[in-house]
Amino acid sequence: MKKIILVILVSIFFLVLLNRFGFANNGFDLSNASVDQSLILSGGPSKDGIPSLDKPKFVSADEVDFLNPTDRILGMNYQGIVKAYPIKILNFHEIVNDDFNGQPVAITFCPLCGSGIAYLTNINGKKHSFGVSGLLYNSDVLLYDRETNSLWSQIMSTAISGPLLGHQLEMVTLSHTSWQDWQQRYPESLVLSINTGFSRDYSTNPYQGYDLDNSIWFPVATQDDSHPAKALIIGIKIEGEFKAYPFSELEKSSSELSDNFAGKDLIIRYNKQHQSASISDKGGNELPAVTTFWFAWYAFHPEGSVFSMDD
Repeated sequence: MKKIILVILVSIFFLVLLNRFGFANNGFDLSNASVDQSLILSGGPSKDGIPSLDKPKFVSADEVDFLNPTDRILGMNYQGIVKAYPIKILNFHEIVNDDFNGQPVAITFCPLCGSGIAYLTNINGKKHSFGVSGLLYNSDVLLYDRETNSLWSQIMSTAISGPLLGHQLEMVTLSHTSWQDWQQRYPESLVLSINTGFSRDYSTNPYQGYDLDNSIWFPVATQDDSHPAKALIIGIKIEGEFKAYPFSELEKSSSELSDNFAGKDLIIRYNKQHQSASISDKGGNELPAVTTFWFAWYAFHPEGSVFSMDD
């Protein structure tokens, strides 16, 4: 363990040097960046050093033998198709460029923020494909689109530099839950295959233990200690306003509670066993939201509201 910690510390030291002397932009033009460039940092890998999955293969749920019941997955039920994306695969690839009945979708995951978000990738009527830039902003992965080389903040859902500066990606509802939960709900689900075409040991976790302490490997603009840094929350954006629902607060209630935010009546459902949450409108329609670590949400939305059972 001491050896692993030493390797991590040495790696971070060299990354700090690279970023300090400006050798770590991975070839991206940041001249029109809309965010503080001092917080755009190299995560270590080069552009596409973490390879996205552009031709994903899937197996049926009853063929899966590489997942344990408690393994985490991102799940989508969209356009009549149900798919699960194991975190143990996403840890090594971070982006899956996929298709749902002709609708291009990018499934994205940032291991440093614990954030999984799916986006529609038709921009201005044209299909776009996304890759991993190797850069971070506020410790969160910066995606790039291969058509214009613009950089996109995952949690902001926004292009922060390049020709598409300021464009927004549309989120799609995505579940962040256990394989057991998803399989019980959708036994017909397809599952991203470990036959990715890349030589990776998906049984290992390159971020082992990262979610169990309060350490943050890369700088963020602002922090708040009202919740532990790696505490899970589910966050939502409505009419330009943001609200976080900490799991620690949801645990104090029954499995379902009501809230009104930004003029909308919401239903928040929480499953303690599977450490998953969802947000729906009063009609029962699940809304796009993101499950992530508290520190990551707060770094991007320090002025946002935070749900408390005491309010």
